[in-house]
Amino acid sequence: MVIVDPKKNSDWLEELLGGVRDVGYAIAVNVLESSFIDQARAAMYRVQERILANVGPERLSRAGELGVLRLMPKFDDFFIQFLEIPELLSVIDHTVSQVAVLHTQNGFILPPCQNGEVPQVFQNSFHQDFPRVFNGYMVSVNAMFAIDDFSQENGATLVVPGTHQKWPPPDSDYLKANAVPVVCLAGSMVVFDSTLWHAAGINTSGRDRLAVNHQFTGSYIKQQIDYVRALGDDMIIAQKPRTQQLLGWYTRVVTSLDEYYRNESERLYRKGQG
Repeated sequence: MVIVDPKKNSDWLEELLGGVRDVGYAIAVNVLESSFIDQARAAMYRVQERILANVGPERLSRAGELGVLRLMPKFDDFFIQFLEIPELLSVIDHTVSQVAVLHTQNGFILPPCQNGEVPQVFQNSFHQDFPRVFNGYMVSVNAMFAIDDFSQENGATLVVPGTHQKWPPPDSDYLKANAVPVVCLAGSMVVFDSTLWHAAGINTSGRDRLAVNHQFTGSYIKQQIDYVRALGDDMIIAQKPRTQQLLGWYTRVVTSLDEYYRNESERLYRKGQG
C-alpha cells in the first residue's frame, strides 16, 4: 500500500497515482486541517438531521442504507469546500481529466452495530462504484476523506487490492479472503480506482465513524444527481469556475431551441468536454 504526505513529499502525486495504478488505491495523509475536520464533523450531523426531516424516516429506512448523507451541499454549503481542495483537484486532473464532473458526493456516518447485529446492505457488500471496465482506461476515480480515524475496529473501508480494471469480476470467496482494511488517520484522503472492489467494514467500536466520499467521472457520463438543478443556479453561479465545472454547470443538456441556438458564450455546455 502506498502512503504519501503531500506536505513533506514533492513527488507525492506521482507516487500516489502509481499506487492507484498498481494495486487500485493509495492514501495521502495530512490533507485536511484539524479545524476543517471539526467543521465537517459538526456539519455532517446537522445535515443528517435535516435530511431526516426532509425525506422522512420511512423512506430512509426503505432505502436500506447505513448513515448515508446524499446531496449534502443542499443542506449545508460547507461541503462545497471539499471541491476546492488542491490535492483533490490534482488527482482529478491527472486521472479522469481537467473537465471531469462530480458523479456523487456522499457523507457516511457509519453507526456501530448493535448487539452484534449487522444489517446486510449494499454498503457492506463488496461492490464497485463504477462497474464498467474500458481496457484499462480510467473514467472514474474516488476520493474519500477520513473525518475520523479509520481502524479495523470502527469499520474502516475494506478493499481488495488488485481487483481494479479486471474482467470478469473475482468471485465472492476471493473478495472475502483477500480484503484488507484501509487504516488511516483523520484528515487522510483515500484515492481509489472506481472499479476497485470494496465494502464498508463492520463498526464494533461503539462510536460512529465519519467519512466523505467523492466520485468523479468523465463529463460525458451522467451524474448520479443533477447538482445544477438540485442546488439551483444562484448557488452554482456563486462558486469558482472550477467548482462550477465539477458540479456540471458546463455540461448541461438543452431543453429548448432557444437554449440550443444561443450564442456560444451563453450556451449550457462548453466545447471539448470529454
